[in-house]
Amino acid sequence: MTSIKGSVAIVTGGSRGIGKALVETLYQRGAAKVYATARDPRTVTHPDAVPLALEVTDPASVAAAAAQAPDVNILINNAGTSSGATFLDSPVDDVRREFEINFYGPLLATRAFVPVLERNGGGHILNIHSVLSWITMPGVEAYSASKSALWSQTNALRLVLRPRGINVSGLHVGYVDTDMTAGIDAPKAAVQSVAEQALDGIEADAAEILADDLSRQVKAGLSADLAVLYSQFTG
Repeated sequence: MTSIKGSVAIVTGGSRGIGKALVETLYQRGAAKVYATARDPRTVTHPDAVPLALEVTDPASVAAAAAQAPDVNILINNAGTSSGATFLDSPVDDVRREFEINFYGPLLATRAFVPVLERNGGGHILNIHSVLSWITMPGVEAYSASKSALWSQTNALRLVLRPRGINVSGLHVGYVDTDMTAGIDAPKAAVQSVAEQALDGIEADAAEILADDLSRQVKAGLSADLAVLYSQFTG
């Protein structure tokens, strides 16, 4: 089990949205140090956070971040993107970009930080998934596919890393009330609630953290007829 109190964490994409809330909540719950990454570290505003420049698709940038954060025992792979890329109409490079950030980014960070966590006696990795790991809709095909692949990555890493003293969790959530979803008219989870549930899940070593009603409904319906599952998702 990994305790938040006294921990040293790194949050990718830690300057806004869920990442920013995670940085704030880690400190509220007694973390000793939190590294918050961003492409431009000047956008990290928490007064106690340690800003780190990070481009998750660049192996050299990821390696540099790992070298600058040698005391980490919690890695939170939060950085992600949703461009609206579709399978039939968008340039293939746009689809590939979603996978580079949402799937390969967390993989690069995990590969870089696993030795760090091991040197520090073990720890925890949290990957931020989505309810769209399980279901997709027109207009989010590339995002959904990349998050589904990340879900699979998380499940595999959980088995590989547990014998090495590292626990792995995945967080699923639908719409969250952040600036990214400001233009979407739909029920949204409070970002603070998502952050609290994420940290609760780390401390409980939960395999999956379902942070809103939509994620719980869709997960419960995975064995149902697809038409029923889609009706739950679309209302």
